Amino acid sequence: MSEQVLKLSTNAAERIKEIMSKSEDKAIGVRVGVKSGGCAGMSYVMEYAKDIKPNEEVIEEKGVKVLIDPKAIMYLLGTEMDYKKEKFSSQFVFKNPNETERCGCGESFKV
Repeated sequence: MSEQVLKLSTNAAERIKEIMSKSEDKAIGVRVGVKSGGCAGMSYVMEYAKDIKPNEEVIEEKGVKVLIDPKAIMYLLGTEMDYKKEKFSSQFVFKNPNETERCGCGESFKV
């Protein structure tokens, strides 16, 4: 079995469950992708997934389903998705071993 593209921390899985319970549009999971942009060149994108698109990687872990955009697989290989709650903000955090650079705001990265 090959390495799972993305691993979920317990916090991330719990937060996804919480978000999914509030989703009104029959989402089956969340989709994670990457797009060009941000100060370091690439940024993570998350959205509700209503269906599984061709060639998507489907990860079912800790009771949630995460779909990985096929164009993002090579950038996300070995990444752990976490969810951090701080005093003034809360966000999903990607611990990506492929990053060579990350901007100060944590919104974008380079591989």
